[in-house]
Amino acid sequence: MKLRFAPSPTGYLHVGNARLAIANALYARNHGGKFLLRIDDTDIERSKTEYEQGIKTDLEWLGLSWDEIAHQSQRLDRYALAIEALKASGRLYPCFESEQELAAKREARLKARKPPIYDRAMLRLTPEQRERAEANGKVPYWRFKLSDGHKSWRDLVMDDLSVKLTAISDPVLVRADGTVLYTLASVVDDMELGVTHIIRGEDHITNTGVQLDIIEALGGRPTRFTFAHLPLLLDEGGGKLSKRFDALSLRALRHDGMEPQSVVSYLSKIGSSDDPVPMTLEESIANFDLSHVSKSAARFDMQHLLGLNRRLLHGMSFDDVKAHLPEGASEAFWQAIQGNVDLTGEIAFWWDVVQGDIAPPALRDEAEFLAQAEQALPAAPLDGQSWKLWTTALKEVSGRKGKALFHPLRVALTGEEAGPELHALLPLMGRERVVQRLQEAALT
Repeated sequence: MKLRFAPSPTGYLHVGNARLAIANALYARNHGGKFLLRIDDTDIERSKTEYEQGIKTDLEWLGLSWDEIAHQSQRLDRYALAIEALKASGRLYPCFESEQELAAKREARLKARKPPIYDRAMLRLTPEQRERAEANGKVPYWRFKLSDGHKSWRDLVMDDLSVKLTAISDPVLVRADGTVLYTLASVVDDMELGVTHIIRGEDHITNTGVQLDIIEALGGRPTRFTFAHLPLLLDEGGGKLSKRFDALSLRALRHDGMEPQSVVSYLSKIGSSDDPVPMTLEESIANFDLSHVSKSAARFDMQHLLGLNRRLLHGMSFDDVKAHLPEGASEAFWQAIQGNVDLTGEIAFWWDVVQGDIAPPALRDEAEFLAQAEQALPAAPLDGQSWKLWTTALKEVSGRKGKALFHPLRVALTGEEAGPELHALLPLMGRERVVQRLQEAALT
């Protein structure tokens, strides 16, 4: 068994294609198969080495290792052989229509209430007509002549699927500039690189029918391939996620402090009958089951992912999280803030609260109370009992209790309306910093 993930290095990975990478990798590992990373870099103008490196970095961050790597840009000779074979068999034929001519044809067919598929006019081109066209400077692009009938298969997610080939335009496989398109290149790669299982989005269902026809035309055996088409991934509002890909790149999630374990746990279960829970990579592999995937579109919910990440972080030990902590941070610091961290990117803020400089908000109306708080503050060093001793004494001096007592202290010391327990933060701050914050808040 061999599966593949085939990104184009024309941008960074987002949660949509990360979901496909995860599905292919987990399925391969779960069944003892191999995982191929294929870089689809035939688009020379848009493909960039920094994007390829970004893709590899993202996959490594997720913990998805590959057994093999292939670049389509290094396989052009293989595509050329396939092109010549299809030309020789009469299945690949030259076309000379311009975009404007094709648009006019589509419009005419729509007005005549006919499906807007290609009319195969170029199949009737005589050798003399082709010579005249080329003599006039026209360079042909090449279409694949589809078979009549249907292409059917048993899908691991969608069950029985069938594509009516006569309802589809003959696809362009080679541009006028000689560039081979994905539809052909992917077939050649899958056949020659030993791919057996293909997991991709349901937007490829029609493409699968076409590619099965191409496989047969190249002398291959379509039944050697097993397909699984995952339903589309929508945003929270039910719209196309593609409009929000930039905000949901793995690069952005990583920089924000999302844990890769949360991303894999969530994307491997989204749209299935299984509720996402924090899992190790090994658990995600063992629990991955395509039979649990729904046939309906799934909705990507950032709040759900954040909640999953929160649960993961709240269960992490000091040793587990140590790599994310600032230099000098202690286990007591992690235990103090652990329940208030959704992303590891937030850890630095709480480190500034206890060991750095923050600008407390203006609390001039509380100046008298803050002065009382400074006078009632226990002597150094502050410890786990200091908060209770302090607030008890301050209650007697000020006559305050409840929110009127605690809220001004929290805002003055942390700059936040809510957060970790102050009894745990006080010893980490130290008496000198607490006094400074109280004074600054009163004067701001």
